[in-house]
Amino acid sequence: MLRWLIGGGREPQGLAETGEKIFEFHGHTQKITAITAFPSLDSCEDKNQLILTASADRTVIIWDCDTGRQVQKVSCFHSTVKCLTVLQRLDVWLSGGSDLCVWNRELDLLCKTSHLFDTGISALIELPKNCVAAAVGKELIIFRLVSSTEGSVDWDVIEVKRILDHQDNILSLGNINDLSFVTGSHIGELIVWDALDWTMQAYERSFWDPSLQLDTQQEIKLCHKSNEISIHHFTCDEEYLFAAVGRGLYVYNLQMKRVIAFQKTAHDSTILHIAKLPNRQLISCSEDGSVRIWELREKQQLTAEPVPTGFFNMWGFGRVNKPANQTIKKPQENGTVCSLELIGDLIGHSSSIEMFLYFEDHGLVTCSADHLIILWKNGERESGLRSLRLFQKLEDDGDLNLGF
Repeated sequence: MLRWLIGGGREPQGLAETGEKIFEFHGHTQKITAITAFPSLDSCEDKNQLILTASADRTVIIWDCDTGRQVQKVSCFHSTVKCLTVLQRLDVWLSGGSDLCVWNRELDLLCKTSHLFDTGISALIELPKNCVAAAVGKELIIFRLVSSTEGSVDWDVIEVKRILDHQDNILSLGNINDLSFVTGSHIGELIVWDALDWTMQAYERSFWDPSLQLDTQQEIKLCHKSNEISIHHFTCDEEYLFAAVGRGLYVYNLQMKRVIAFQKTAHDSTILHIAKLPNRQLISCSEDGSVRIWELREKQQLTAEPVPTGFFNMWGFGRVNKPANQTIKKPQENGTVCSLELIGDLIGHSSSIEMFLYFEDHGLVTCSADHLIILWKNGERESGLRSLRLFQKLEDDGDLNLGF
């Protein structure tokens, strides 16, 4: 059993939350580059949780989370698969690398695009009307999936539009809701797009003003700070927008239209992936090899600390006329300010943790540059479930003495 260490390795205060490492998935021989859930069909009797993983070894593997075993493997790729997405409504899945490939559930290749630059596709998301958005370097490319005839098993993927509005490589791509999606770049640009006509709804360049006259030393410092302003990942719910920016985590309340919580140095290195959990919790993973669990808690005020708010001005976040690095102080009387508190670490990988998947019933699956895929479960919850199963078995066998 591996513990989720409270407070980043410090002695736990009170009851410690625990986690069990259930399986190590061995099959890839190089860095894991993508992971996604692979839902079962509604008509399928076997409801085991499946996942898809891709690796720099140019393979994609389907895994069974209930057994830890490989279900099937594809190894016909000509380049590294950098991203995966499942279009459950169409019952197909897509792989993105030097080209975009469309596959069915049996892992048959249905169609593919021509070669898309040496950089390849770095991110994919589903859009309405059988479309997907793909990030290729600085470009955003919209593709549409079509079948030859109604009911046909033949598919084609058509390039619809190319958009070149980012000034640097797109690192993050995500859905906000059914009507809009968002992209983030290496130099801190954030663009909100209309999901139906793919037009720009808002653009903001964050953290520093490029119009400032910089001397040589300032330019050198600016280069060193580029990773600190890169938007690597974000996730949303109806109330909050969570952003992984450099080594920091930032929480924005969509109704209050301002920063409500942040950890400027949440990890020792760049944060690569985040996800929201139930009960106001957040998980983050980093190049430093750690997975950390955070809890959003209400508090009266935050200690004054410079915090960038510029790149959310398109929704009214922050104040446009204020400097990019302003100080958060005591909130307005009718406002509620929260803090992100570290409540646990997962210790198990030996290298950079690239991404993870969270399943409420199956636990957490983490992927690392150490080639490992690890399935974690909440130790306390699993212990309780085992006890319940034991009592149920004793009762079914008639061996349970209730002491009456």
